[in-house]
Amino acid sequence: MKQLARRITGTSKKSFGMYARAAASGRDDLIHMELGKPFADTPQHIKDATIAAIQAGKVHYSDLPGILTLREAIAAKLARQNAMDVTPDQVVVTNGLTHGSYAALMAFIDDGDEVILLEPYYPQHIGKIELAGGVPVPVPLDAANDYAIDLAAIEASITDRTKMIVLINPCNPTGRVYSHEELTALADIAIRHDLIVVSDEVYEEIVYDEARHISIASLPGMAERTVTLFAFTKSYAMDGWRIGYLAAPKAAIGAILKITANDVTHVNTFIQEGALAALNGDPAVLAELIADDRAKRDRVVTRLNQISGVTCPWPQGTIYAFPDISALGLTAQNMAERLMDEAGVVVEAGSFYGAAGEGRLRLCFGALSLEEIDQALDRLAAFVRKL
Repeated sequence: MKQLARRITGTSKKSFGMYARAAASGRDDLIHMELGKPFADTPQHIKDATIAAIQAGKVHYSDLPGILTLREAIAAKLARQNAMDVTPDQVVVTNGLTHGSYAALMAFIDDGDEVILLEPYYPQHIGKIELAGGVPVPVPLDAANDYAIDLAAIEASITDRTKMIVLINPCNPTGRVYSHEELTALADIAIRHDLIVVSDEVYEEIVYDEARHISIASLPGMAERTVTLFAFTKSYAMDGWRIGYLAAPKAAIGAILKITANDVTHVNTFIQEGALAALNGDPAVLAELIADDRAKRDRVVTRLNQISGVTCPWPQGTIYAFPDISALGLTAQNMAERLMDEAGVVVEAGSFYGAAGEGRLRLCFGALSLEEIDQALDRLAAFVRKL
């Protein structure tokens, strides 16, 4: 075989973290809190619309950027919910948010371009930046400051090669929902340094208490320099459907379509009808799904804070808890491995999301029932008592 491409051999090895370790174990007694997937089934009206589309013969090629009715509904939703003024021709339907971020990075990043990531970061962004030829530049955020956006650290990391900032809001893994003040200051940096922002907002719907999600593209001067990424994955329990969308400046759409048309042509036609039903459906369905996540958050965080040596802040959004286990005297990775091996609970090490996540674990409460959550926390508490 000829040598593999340097984009493969010269970039970071792909890691699936504790998910891969659990899969390789062959054990069927594990409780899985490591993978960020919804517990709920996809709502029935979404399934029904998809089945009806198949029966109606909507099984052939579609528009490259996505069916027009879906893009119109997305544009209306973005105006109503995100304060983003976009037209349907600024929307591209994608195979999930992962595909959207890949297309955005491939469209903008040249060899050697630097891309700032707020750390803890989402590891998949590292791999896609490198595949595009870019250089990831993690900017550590301080756990003692609740992982607030550190403007001074971002400014200090900008060089003449910096081209982009990748933002996750609400943030996986920390659960932060960034404030208007934080986003305004970050927008000021992007404008002053002429940077592109790629904003991953897959958890936009899943916010709690007084937190309010704000799309950075809605702020003054940001619409023309932001690619915003969304998906139906988490909010509508459609992870296996692989459908999302992005909104971008008109000048960028042709470049993004050059990527998507070459890697997938377009998203599955009849699944787009299901996504349209999700957007146009009864809002009470979405509210019920989010209320379920809130109840699970409350159960997990309350119980974690009852374990000696463990402290857990209340996530403002997402489906993850990010407890501090540094007082237990184990590294995050060691703790995660021992929890799986000795207690049968699979969680992700905070260090999987960069050095700023050391001393933390990421637990996905959205992936389990309340009964399974109690069982997992019973096992975790018993394990800690033995330390």
